[in-house]
Amino acid sequence: MLCSRIRTALSARLDGEELPPGVTARRLGDHLAGCTVCRRWEAQARALAARLDRTEAHDGRGLPDTGRDDGAALAALLAGLRAASVGTGTAGPHTGGDRAG
Repeated sequence: MLCSRIRTALSARLDGEELPPGVTARRLGDHLAGCTVCRRWEAQARALAARLDRTEAHDGRGLPDTGRDDGAALAALLAGLRAASVGTGTAGPHTGGDRAG
């Protein structure tokens, strides 16, 4: 199975949605067992979701309380997420190509 389909399924699972058609929990688990890149992506997605949940809990709107208007707060949040993404090497496409499996 292609890594891109696995990541779509992981995103759906994190959001509490149903898995996409053709993706079963078993196929997802089998792929993750053999693909360190997708396991890393899942861990980073979970960490991001937890960070966003904590941010929302702080101000109730999902934006960090910066004392500025919402547009500036959103820009600050996005800048932080981009910096974290670049720092972990997840900003670009999977350089190994999509796996079959």
